[in-house]
Amino acid sequence: MTPYDYAVLAFYFGFMLVISWVFRKFITNVSDYFRSGGQVLWWMAGGSAFMVSFSAWTFTGASSRAYGDGWPIMVIYLANAVGFFINAVYFGPKMRQLRVVTSMEAVRQRFGRASEQTFTWITLPLQMLTAGIWLYGLGVFFSAAFNIDVWLTIVVTGVSVVLISLIGGSWAVVASDFIQVLILMPVTVVATFLAVAHVGGWTEMTHRLSATALNLDKVFTQDFLLFWCVAILFKQFLSTNNINDASRYLCVKDSNHARKAAILGGVLFLGGIIVWFLPPMVATISHPNLAANFPTLKEPAEGSFFAIAQATFPVGMLGLLVSGIFAATMSSMDSGLNKNAGVFIKNFYQPILRPSAGEPELLRAGKITTVVLGIIVIVVAVFYSQLKNLTLFELMVKFQVLVSLPYVVPLVLGLIIKRTPGWTGWSSVIVCFVVSFLTDRYLDIAWAARTFHVIDGTTNWERQNWEQGIGVFTILAAGLAWFLFARLFYRHENSAQKAAIEQFCHNLATPVDFAREEGVATDDKQSWLIGWLCLPYGAVVMLMALIPNPLVGRLAFVFCGGVVVLIGWLLVRQSRPT
Repeated sequence: MTPYDYAVLAFYFGFMLVISWVFRKFITNVSDYFRSGGQVLWWMAGGSAFMVSFSAWTFTGASSRAYGDGWPIMVIYLANAVGFFINAVYFGPKMRQLRVVTSMEAVRQRFGRASEQTFTWITLPLQMLTAGIWLYGLGVFFSAAFNIDVWLTIVVTGVSVVLISLIGGSWAVVASDFIQVLILMPVTVVATFLAVAHVGGWTEMTHRLSATALNLDKVFTQDFLLFWCVAILFKQFLSTNNINDASRYLCVKDSNHARKAAILGGVLFLGGIIVWFLPPMVATISHPNLAANFPTLKEPAEGSFFAIAQATFPVGMLGLLVSGIFAATMSSMDSGLNKNAGVFIKNFYQPILRPSAGEPELLRAGKITTVVLGIIVIVVAVFYSQLKNLTLFELMVKFQVLVSLPYVVPLVLGLIIKRTPGWTGWSSVIVCFVVSFLTDRYLDIAWAARTFHVIDGTTNWERQNWEQGIGVFTILAAGLAWFLFARLFYRHENSAQKAAIEQFCHNLATPVDFAREEGVATDDKQSWLIGWLCLPYGAVVMLMALIPNPLVGRLAFVFCGGVVVLIGWLLVRQSRPT
């Protein structure tokens, strides 16, 4: 990292604070703070939904698998794209049509008060644990970039995220996410172009990686890999289309905007598959011994993306990359903090503790909750950094399958199998958690090797493939069987809960009439503000072409800054601010 890189990083932090400060004026009530008043345009919501769906883990834990095992990691992100396209077809518009402020309000409509509280108090700690993994991944990357202790980077970056999220609420989160994607994607495109050129071009790269990282035959030769690939498609479908995670569309104007936002997210993920994982694969050629580059990292492969960028980037661009990777985690964390604070306020604080609380009190309590949850996430991330013999990749995927999936399954099935008793919600969580525990305890890799007659031993990747895959299938099967069983008892449900479920179904089927339901739109104001925020940011990046660099390096800055300036100009041009 050069002084130019540090200057870029400082500019980025300052700019994010400016965005939060600008959009604070959009907040007048709790709905504005937690879901942007249901007014966000599709292009901003789609960029935010995309950014929220990954974090620095993509450039650390996931990159370590790309470095060690090649293409299979791409399956997760391909499955994310498929999940987003399914969002567009059904789940995204339906979630917006529920007309709620938080996802747990939708849970209450579908499953009743008992399930609302059950999912609230499962969701909050699990989201904190997940955010802790994201922040830990960011700490690992920053540790590689700055060569300082992981825990110190966790604390500093965690505090920054909390501050940015606190000031501007959901509006600042969504706006900053959109601008961040305009920087992250061009920078990673440059990273891929320079990495491929570094090893002699596309033909040379494919020739040298064809037998290892790009070897598609391993799906048939590596035990349980095909099984894992199919399981991951199901897992990511569940992860992107459940009531809790599809709540990313609660902020959009209407059903049509939700659909377009989901399509944009899917398209961006398809592009990300290439530009995020070719660089760490190329690093196997240029950096065969990463332990020498990152002696302080427990898993040196987690620094593979940074290693190839460090070797190929022009002076100053590492700062842009670090900013973009910080943005990836910040978008996931600040969205999570904002959403979880909203769940606590709207689904516990207001209905249980303070039913008579007014908007000023709820806003104040929401901001305090954001700070408290942020502190918890920082503590969790520091704890993760102390764990031994557990890589970031395994930590994230194992957590998502064995811990998160049991409560996600009913939140998907509740949108598909609508007429089951209210108790189906909380009871299916118990069933799925029990099955998750039993699967992890008894259906391990040793059992699989005996059952499927694996006689040549199993590798660490094969063990992970089996454990993650079998968890997805057993948990999903248990949840589906329980839901189908519960349908038999729907006729015995009390009339009040039946009426709530029927209203839930009616809302799902009724498109949003924005003019009648929400009032005056802020379309032009959003476009105008975002456009004028993009123009100076992109101009500064383009000016970095003046830094002494080879021609290709200067052109890289022109490309990255030019993308931001172009989008900003188009937004300003089409807006008509009053």
